[in-house]
Amino acid sequence: MGWNPRHVIAAVDGSEQSLAAARAALDIARDSGAKLTFITVVRPPEGWWGLEGAPPSPEVLAEAIAGGGEELNKLIESLDTSGVDIETAEELGDPASKIIAVVEQTGADLLVVGKRGAGLVERVMLGSVADRLAHHAPCPLLIVP
Repeated sequence: MGWNPRHVIAAVDGSEQSLAAARAALDIARDSGAKLTFITVVRPPEGWWGLEGAPPSPEVLAEAIAGGGEELNKLIESLDTSGVDIETAEELGDPASKIIAVVEQTGADLLVVGKRGAGLVERVMLGSVADRLAHHAPCPLLIVP
């Protein structure tokens, strides 16, 4: 008997790589009978939390999260999700940290993400989300090219 995940999380951001990850996660969830959670994380613009930047208003925060939710809804509508128990989560903050927190909170047994080419400056300063998840994910991680 092979390993059968009970809860799969797919982190999506609207990119082609995350669409491939969403499709892979959907196939795995369907084949194993697992619940599937699609999560999107909106990264606040630089300066929102800095020394010189003022915190955003609740309206701006709500608008940023709603934009992520719209992307998530478009993604789900583009997929055949029949026969799979689907949930969604929209978060605001650092993508890797928020994804790890949701995995820990839900007890998910598989995390699926797309491999995404970050620019050199972002890679040097922050590391790519997939790279950070590879080092810190609390469950098995599938990185889809």
